[in-house]
Amino acid sequence: MHMDTETLKLKSQLEDYLSRRLETGVHIDHMKSLTGGACQDNYLVDLRVDAGDMAGAHKLVMRSDKGGSLLKSLTRPEEYRVAEAAAGNGVETPRPYWLETDRNVIGRPFYFMQCIPGNANARYVLRDKSLNAYRKQLPDDLARNLAAIHGVTPATHPELNAVFGEPPAAGSAQLAHSSIEDIRAYVVQLDEAHPAMELALHWLKQNAPVNDTPVLVHGDFRTGNFMVSPDGLHGIVDWEFAHWGDRHEDVAWLCMRDWRFGKNKDVGGFTDRETFYNAYQKHSGVTLQSERVRYWEIMGNLRWAVGSAQQARRHLSGADKGIELAAIGRRTCEMEYEMLRLMENAG
Repeated sequence: MHMDTETLKLKSQLEDYLSRRLETGVHIDHMKSLTGGACQDNYLVDLRVDAGDMAGAHKLVMRSDKGGSLLKSLTRPEEYRVAEAAAGNGVETPRPYWLETDRNVIGRPFYFMQCIPGNANARYVLRDKSLNAYRKQLPDDLARNLAAIHGVTPATHPELNAVFGEPPAAGSAQLAHSSIEDIRAYVVQLDEAHPAMELALHWLKQNAPVNDTPVLVHGDFRTGNFMVSPDGLHGIVDWEFAHWGDRHEDVAWLCMRDWRFGKNKDVGGFTDRETFYNAYQKHSGVTLQSERVRYWEIMGNLRWAVGSAQQARRHLSGADKGIELAAIGRRTCEMEYEMLRLMENAG
């Protein structure tokens, strides 16, 4: 298949690098840029390794920093370490390979990861008839994986403190307050006033809950970030927003209206809250608190409203023009409306 000049150059650089690293011949038969992240470039790579433990043909994905950055997104080296810890704790996620932080190789950090089967497209996950039978099992499989993600803690994986920083002490509201201040720092950088965001920041500060026990939070656990097929769940992807946090934050993010994609089921568009909460309790031994989920759902809508406004700013400034960025930017008002609705219902 045809590869453009830039891709051919990258292919040659990676072949040379991997041959040196693996101390054997490495040949990239095909390399294709994938659509995807705002913060990273992804390439599908078919390669052959001549000898050693990895001898044979492999279908992998290469991830590298793109230059853009959303609110609190991880670098690729940080993301690699998180994915490695999650996979080691039984989370179904693509196995990462060959982290490289030396910018002299291709100009930016990168790593490879296993290419897994399945499809993450929300329309496929929620509407495709081939998934009708498996869709009933999906909530339980996701709850099991989310419980495994939350099983990674500062106590079990202290090495991740180098990525996330030290977790807050119990008995304070620091988890919520830290998230509020992180978001506030980005709100003040926006080019236009957002009174709804300011109101939400005030409400969140006034209603901040005392810390739950900090756990690994995926940070973008939603329909669109897990790969499925009629055979089942193949893996959770995209760890770029992972951090130490409150487990309810991940559940709330999955429940956000924007990730239901027009379906009337609260959890990802594919199930109801009671079913998912019960499955999570079965796998984790932890009973979720609905009022705490709602608090983080308001926080999540605010965070995504800021993120979508940032995307619009990238397009409008000319820094990184693209129809996808422009389309995401128009969603800001939808999240603002939703967080105001949730605040009103919270009393």
